[in-house]
Amino acid sequence: MSDGFFTVIATSNQAGAPRLGLSVAVRTAGGGVARNRIRRIIRESFRLHQQALPAADLVVSARPPARTAKAGALRESLAALWKRVGEQCATSPLR
Repeated sequence: MSDGFFTVIATSNQAGAPRLGLSVAVRTAGGGVARNRIRRIIRESFRLHQQALPAADLVVSARPPARTAKAGALRESLAALWKRVGEQCATSPLR
């Protein structure tokens, strides 16, 4: 699943809880300050939504527009992606 700011890849896990992986490249986000800002926003959004997520390994990759986006827009984007992950996992098995 993806939108303008992020791509999320989900695979089932046996851990019984969702787990998060991050991919925020220098080429995508720029210097360390910008990359860490995006990572913090992703981790915080995951923390707030993890109770509603299925037991899956989720890898979130940032796309170039995330570099200049406002924090609120990134949070909204992630909330929509978490919702889509939950809906897709409820209706179809994960890889």
